Amino acid sequence: MAYTIDLTGRHVLVTGASRGIGRAAAQALAQAGATVGVHFHRNEAAARDLAASLGHGAQVFQADLADASAAERLFAEAVEAFGRVDVLVNNAGIAEGAAMGADTVEWLDVWERTMAVNLRAVGVLCRSAVRHFAERGGGRIINVASRAAFRGDTPAYLAYAASKGGMVALTRSLARGLGKQGIVAFTVAPGFTRTDMAQPFIEQYGESYATSDLALSRMTEPDDIAPTIVFLASGQMDHATGCTIDLNAGSYVR
Repeated sequence: MAYTIDLTGRHVLVTGASRGIGRAAAQALAQAGATVGVHFHRNEAAARDLAASLGHGAQVFQADLADASAAERLFAEAVEAFGRVDVLVNNAGIAEGAAMGADTVEWLDVWERTMAVNLRAVGVLCRSAVRHFAERGGGRIINVASRAAFRGDTPAYLAYAASKGGMVALTRSLARGLGKQGIVAFTVAPGFTRTDMAQPFIEQYGESYATSDLALSRMTEPDDIAPTIVFLASGQMDHATGCTIDLNAGSYVR
């Protein structure tokens, strides 16, 4: 059996690909030969620059994933552009804090927006992918959750942790129910990773707080996450369907 990862001819849609883990994943997938759909919300310039650098016919797609109809449209546009999608990487997410003592309207606004982007959009995209994959004899879904799904987070980030826990349950349900149709699903659960999304937390609590429980000597970077996503996309890990792969620098060992 050959273990070289060659994704030539594969079409992969990566949400939240204009920065952070999504950007690193898109680059790694393209280096393995994949044609990447680069999703972005607001950062069009970064997304277009990335797609131009990836080659292999990469294209950009805009969608506000807080809008369920936009999430559904995103997948349809990727299929229309590429002819098919072989792998869906649900990476896009938000992490907004809301103190327990905040005004109820403000707290609920953060809760509902977080659930819409981090969980509802994932469900919509997975549903679209499953229907497409079923017609094609199979496909792969890779959902980027968080260690917070298992160990929790600070009370201010209750919505974030809950949304990521829901993502894990969603992924396992897909894996258990769809394997015989050739559809496999995995969860990648990073720990604290140096991204633009994490920067407000670092500024609020300090980098020493973020790194104090790591078993390794440095904070995880997006490039530390990307190779696992490529491996899962390759098909060489299909018998691990339903699994969660922890990438948290030993900060949470289950």
